[in-house]
Amino acid sequence: MREGIPADIRRYLSSRGSSLSGDAAHAHQPVRLRVFFVGTFLSLFLAVGSNYVDVVMRGTYMTLDFSAPGAVFLFLVLVGGLNTLFRFTARWPAAAWIAFGLVGGGLLADSLGASRIEPLAPGFLFVGFLSTALLVNAVLSTRGGNLALNPSELIIVYLMLLVVASLATMGLCETILPAISGVFYYANPENDWLELLVPHLPLEIMVNDGKENALFFEGLPSPEALPPYGIWVRPLLLWGIFLLGLYVTMISLAVILRRQWMDRERLAYPLVQVPQLIIRGEAEGSLVNSFFRSRVMWWGAALPIMAGLLRGSNRYLGGFPVPTLGWSMPVGFDQNLMVRLLFDVIGFSYLISPDIAAGIWSFAVLAKFERIAFIEAGVLKQQQLFGVLSSELINYQGLGAMVVFVGVGLWVGREHLAGVWRAFLGRKDAASDDGEIMSYRGAVAGVLGGSTVMVVWLSVFSVPPWAAVLFVGLAMVIFIGIARIVAEAGVPSVITPMVAPDFMIYGLGSKLLGPAATGTFATTYVYAADVRVFLLGMVANGLKLIEGMDRRSRRLVFWCLLLAIVVGIGGSLWTVMDMAYRGGGINSSTWFFKTMPKKIYAAAAIGTKETGVYWEGLQFFGLGAGGMVLLMWLRQRFLWWPLHPIGFPIMANWIMDQIWFSVFLAWLVKVMILRYGGAGFFTRSRYFFLGLIVGQAGISGLFLVIDYITGVVGNSLFFM
Repeated sequence: MREGIPADIRRYLSSRGSSLSGDAAHAHQPVRLRVFFVGTFLSLFLAVGSNYVDVVMRGTYMTLDFSAPGAVFLFLVLVGGLNTLFRFTARWPAAAWIAFGLVGGGLLADSLGASRIEPLAPGFLFVGFLSTALLVNAVLSTRGGNLALNPSELIIVYLMLLVVASLATMGLCETILPAISGVFYYANPENDWLELLVPHLPLEIMVNDGKENALFFEGLPSPEALPPYGIWVRPLLLWGIFLLGLYVTMISLAVILRRQWMDRERLAYPLVQVPQLIIRGEAEGSLVNSFFRSRVMWWGAALPIMAGLLRGSNRYLGGFPVPTLGWSMPVGFDQNLMVRLLFDVIGFSYLISPDIAAGIWSFAVLAKFERIAFIEAGVLKQQQLFGVLSSELINYQGLGAMVVFVGVGLWVGREHLAGVWRAFLGRKDAASDDGEIMSYRGAVAGVLGGSTVMVVWLSVFSVPPWAAVLFVGLAMVIFIGIARIVAEAGVPSVITPMVAPDFMIYGLGSKLLGPAATGTFATTYVYAADVRVFLLGMVANGLKLIEGMDRRSRRLVFWCLLLAIVVGIGGSLWTVMDMAYRGGGINSSTWFFKTMPKKIYAAAAIGTKETGVYWEGLQFFGLGAGGMVLLMWLRQRFLWWPLHPIGFPIMANWIMDQIWFSVFLAWLVKVMILRYGGAGFFTRSRYFFLGLIVGQAGISGLFLVIDYITGVVGNSLFFM
């Protein structure tokens, strides 16, 4: 008798959890050309707008981490506003033409009255897009159609927005320009960087205008002066080679891991449940999406909306009570326990299983006591690694745990990975790639080719080949680990315990690497440090949504992702560069234009000293790896074991200090609801917590629009 899962049951399991099923799946329409028009414009708007918010307005960050409130806000505008407008006006073609005339006429009048037209100004860009969209909608209405996007097209647009959100600010574009030019501006006799550091840096990928880059950091002397854009072309093209390899590798890894995480391990993917339910609520004959008709959702949204209204209104009028959302409790030994109410974190954490939530907040609290124990033992050195405020021994411990976490995950998925490899080799017993955005052969080739490009690029700039291979491998392990934690635990803000450049520079030391390699590794902080958001994490989570697409349309997603990368990077880099030259980078974001470049080159300066392998740190790396093995064994061996090990690798960083209480609160509420209300009440209550996410993104975006119109600066509603 043949053993195994019957074919019909296997097909059911592979489709279970789809965002659409049955009749809804058949109602999906094919992807049309309009998705490229809408997706490109919204991607460009997010790229420009998010940088304008950070650099000029200094408002609420919209593309800082995996929660991507900027993408959520624009998606709400698209589905709740534009789709409804397109459908409504298309019912009466005259109304469609009137709507175009009002918006287009207003844009024309404003342009004629302006002394200078700035095509990439956020306001001009959006109104220009809206005018064009209304014109197209009016033309389509004369033929009985409209520009409203169907669910498949909405999925593609949201994925494009996620890609841009991962690159626009923290992920790359606000980091790279100050990083590759700041060493010349911040060099002084005290740090002696020009003599000790610059000779060991890869100057081909750096920018130097011969005047210490003062124009970029301090601004042009007059509005009529032209920025020296030409000096940026060659370094950015060289960087583009490496980044192309990096991003092709990341997308390919997301494709390879999608089916294992989604179909076999059934991860929760909390970060895409809001757009998933919004897309499911789209109906061809209905003006208003059913998601927005949920009263429970609006009850949840009311909490962040009220908090945001009070905070924002107080900035304009004063006298409003500003709700306190954070407290600090001292626990001794100069350690504090942060208690903060973060609406989006509460919303996402409610969507995960209680044991995962318990593992997140429990290990975050345990990390405090571990630091206290280190202080008592006299081994808490507080060496500040890049962006990590903790003991470096705890950092090494977390990195060891992260490596084991990823390694065990890959081992669990070895059957699927072996099938992917057989598909690359063209064997008949290969895994099927029928539902993927690219073939498995292309995905494996992307990983191998992209990794090779990165290794060769680093080797060209004086990194020993063995060190280049180790660095690329370790960086990919970290990216996969954080992407997996976000997909499974729904933590919207999380950073790795240690970044790959820190391990190479601090852990291996300059004696082993050489000063030139250390200098090159310092430049990799551009994309490998402070990984609060990155492309692999966004794409790996976003690909959950393609379950709701017909399989023939999925291959278009890959090309749309590449389009979003080009549009996002191009729009963001131009915006940051233009605003920095116009107003001076140091007059905008303190972190991106001051603190971050100094940290990068302070780390690079270590390469000028004779530092050896940090054996004590590597010992704690081993202890962390061993501890993770033990925790994962305990969870598999004993059903009563309460702590999910997913919180162990990330327990010791400042972001976990900020979010642990919100995760705890969501865990406590969910446990009580499941215990006394049952699964049915939990399903209904879920919309309340989804409303927390929608409300925070919605009120943040609304006040940014108001601040843009009124010119108010520094009105940040929610921050971390």
